[in-house]
Order: sequence, then structure tokens, then C-alpha cells
Amino acid sequence: MTTRYRVEYALKVGSHLCRQFMLTCSVSPSRPIDIEWIKGLLAVPFVLHSQPTAVYKEHSENLIAVAADTHQRYAEIFRDVEMLIRDHITHQEDDAPGKSKLKLLVPTVGTFFTPLYLVDAFRHQDAQRFISRRRFVAPSFNDIRLILNSAQLLGLARTTGVDLVTFDGDVTLYDDGACLTDDNPVILRIMRLLLQGQKVGIVTAAGYTDAAKYYERLKGLLDAMYESTEMTDAQRAGLVVMGGESNFLFRYDHASPSKLSYVPREEWLLEEMKTWQEGDITQLLDIAESSLRACASNLNLPVAVLRKDRAVGVYPTERGRISREQLEETVLVVQNTVERSEVGARLPFCAFNGGNDVFVDIGDKSWGVRACQRYFGGIEPARTLHVGDQFLSAGANDFKARLASTTAWIASPAETVQLLDELQGI
Repeated sequence: MTTRYRVEYALKVGSHLCRQFMLTCSVSPSRPIDIEWIKGLLAVPFVLHSQPTAVYKEHSENLIAVAADTHQRYAEIFRDVEMLIRDHITHQEDDAPGKSKLKLLVPTVGTFFTPLYLVDAFRHQDAQRFISRRRFVAPSFNDIRLILNSAQLLGLARTTGVDLVTFDGDVTLYDDGACLTDDNPVILRIMRLLLQGQKVGIVTAAGYTDAAKYYERLKGLLDAMYESTEMTDAQRAGLVVMGGESNFLFRYDHASPSKLSYVPREEWLLEEMKTWQEGDITQLLDIAESSLRACASNLNLPVAVLRKDRAVGVYPTERGRISREQLEETVLVVQNTVERSEVGARLPFCAFNGGNDVFVDIGDKSWGVRACQRYFGGIEPARTLHVGDQFLSAGANDFKARLASTTAWIASPAETVQLLDELQGI
């Protein structure tokens, strides 16, 4: 969950923060490939070919020729990066990723589940965004983010295919703090996935133990599935909701008033998750709660503490918003405090900025996505796509999903609709 302000801020910040962003398909917990690095590669042809002194109506033939040349230069750079990734994948398969040229250029590069078809993705996005025709605005972070999304979709479509698509909730399926109403265009796209036999998981930070709470948030989709005359029971069974990042699983239930029913943990828990001790969970949440209270006092935050079964957080008690800087400070302090504890070293957790609150959950979305994969019979990471809006390395709960699947970083529910249409059209 995050606010539109925070998304737009994250997409526009300077290089000191942009260097935390990563290629969508990497699984390394550190920075894999820096989008700023790709921007730097594209800056050279932009500077050499932009001709900002020319007037659009003058020398139009020359400008068209320059745009074509710039397009070609950009495409060549994306081809080079695409080949570097392919070489890195070859070294991965040979169990020697450290010897790839990409690893030498970008030491923090991680693992790739699929190839990235960057050249074709660039051509597609250039036709939409006219990147190579711009003379005053160089290829932006947004441009590259969308190119990487398209490259990932092509990588899935041309190699493994997609068996499971998981989604974040706020800002991904609906606006921050809103619900999935029956007029939301993403509903038809999700139902299309289910009708095609693909599985869908909604992996959200919202940690409810009551199915009715999730029905309130997802009512438009669940009602549409219930009323559909095309959808079979087997197709309806392809929808699950994973709450609290990785703690509560619900499946579609046609007979339930809330259209969902709770799935006992023994049906989906990963083997590693079975080792999580209740005593450790309580201890970790105690440490997190203490740190949250200290931050609230130190920063004079008008918040209340909410303790749940598998989470603890702070939320505002007064109308209005807490500043982004205070939220980020709280996330980083709590994360650092828990990480340095003994229990934090042996039990996974996620501290994140929810847009106007801060929460710490047991586990994270990598475990949530993997649990969905297990529930549906063991779907591979290379056949899974996670769609979310938070991919900063700190304070963002979609970041860890990269450990379990390929990912696409979107900035609004409208982009999710566009992404799913693009996937359908490939």
C-alpha cells in the first residue's frame, strides 16, 4: 500500500535514491541492475542526436532522420544489455554467475528467471511514448521501467509462459485505501486470466483473519465471479487471497456469503515456514512494537499502535497525513532494530511504509507468492508474474517478491490494466 504522492515521488527522485531501483526480474536481495545505469548508457546518443536548437516546424525531414538515427542508437544499446543478460543467464546455468561480463559491470547483479527481450520492448514502448523523437527530455526512469515491464512480459510469453499472476492490492488493483468496486476495469482482465486457466493470487499486506473483511475490499471481483455464467467451478477455484504478506490464505468459495473461505495453514505452508516458532513470532513483534513506540515518541507522531496476530503497526489517530519522511524514518529505524536482534536474524519479517502508516509483518511477499505457488501444485518462479507498485529496497513490501517470481512494477491501477492487456496481446 502506498499513496499516489509517494509513487510519483519515488519515480522522480534523484540518483541517490534511484540507484536503489532494480530490473524487474532479478532475485538478488541487493541492487541487481541499476536503472540509472541504463539511463546513463542512453544519455550519450540523446546528447549527440537531440538537436534541441532546432524548431519542430523547421527542417522536419532532418528531424525525422535524426529521430530514426536516435531510435537505432537506443535499440543498439538495449540489444547490448539484452546480450549481457543472456550471457549472465548462461553463466547461471553453468553455476558460475560471478564470471559473467554483466557481473563485472554491475557487481550487485542478481539472478534472472527468464531472458529480457529489451530491443522488442523498447520498440513497442517507443511507438507508444515517442522516446526517440524527444529532443529536450532524455529517456526517463519511467520510460525504462515500462520497457523492462514489456521485456519481462515478452520473456514470459516466449519462453516459459505464465501459470500464476499475483497482485498487490492498493495502488495496483485500486486506489490507495479504496476497494475493488464493480466498475473497476481490472476485474474483466482478472476474470480473463481465470477463464484462460491461469491462477490468480491477491497478495496483500492487509492482515485479516475474517473472510468478510477481504470481501469488503474485493467485492466487485468476487461478485462478478459469482454471477458469471461463463466461469466454471474449476476456474473460480483459481483465485486465492494471501493476507498479511504471507500469513492468511483464503480461497474462492461459491457457497460462502463472503465468497471466500479460510484455508488451513497445513494445506499451504512451506517447509521452511513450519519451523517458525510462536515464541519467536511474539518476541519479534514485541521488539518491533517497542521500536515503533520509540519512533512515535521521538518524531512526535499522532499515531496509535495496532497489534495483530502476525503484525504490529502504527496508524494516524487524527485526520490528515503523516509526512513521507517521518514514515520512511520509522520504517528504517524499526527495520534496523529488528534486523540487529537475535530473533530478527532467524525469522523473516517485512517492515514497510503503507502510505500513511507503518507496519511490520511476519514473513514477506516472497513467502506469500511461494505459498501461492505451492498451493496450486508447485508453480515455478519462471512461470509466475507478480504485479505491484512498491519496489524500493527499503520500506516497500513488493520488493521481496522478486525472490519468488518475475515481477512488473506499475505506478497506478490504470497501468495494471494496460499491463494485462499487453500480456494478452503478446
